[in-house]
Amino acid sequence: MNNPEPTNTPGSPQAEPAAEPTGRNAGPGRLLVAVYAIFALAATARAGFQIATKFDHAPVAYLLSAFAAVVYIVATVGLAKSGPRAYAVSVVAVSIEMLGVLAVGIFGLVDPAALPDDTVWSGFGAGYGYVPLLLPMLGLWWLYRHRGSASARG
Repeated sequence: MNNPEPTNTPGSPQAEPAAEPTGRNAGPGRLLVAVYAIFALAATARAGFQIATKFDHAPVAYLLSAFAAVVYIVATVGLAKSGPRAYAVSVVAVSIEMLGVLAVGIFGLVDPAALPDDTVWSGFGAGYGYVPLLLPMLGLWWLYRHRGSASARG
């Protein structure tokens, strides 16, 4: 039997370094980034429309939607990037998101008239299937799970 030795030629698996990211922004982390990106787009579109067309009706609610959009954008960028700074930005943004969803949800229960129109975080995200409530929980868990990974340290 003539078994040739494996060669390390261009194009062989041994010659190519892994191009795929590893750590918190790979695998299921990519799905998390995608969901955050979708929410960033949805919240931005919602806030932009509300502010442009009916700002006088419920300015506080629409500004809260705009704030939520900014939080989702920052969280998306932080989760998508590697390194210690991106990790810290992610933790802060997702924590603010969690606090925002809880605060706006509770505020809406205590004083429903204060927000005459819904925000992204109204009713704990009820208008979005409670994903705004579950997403930061999942995000914080994911970040905690990857707190010591190489991608978090840079």
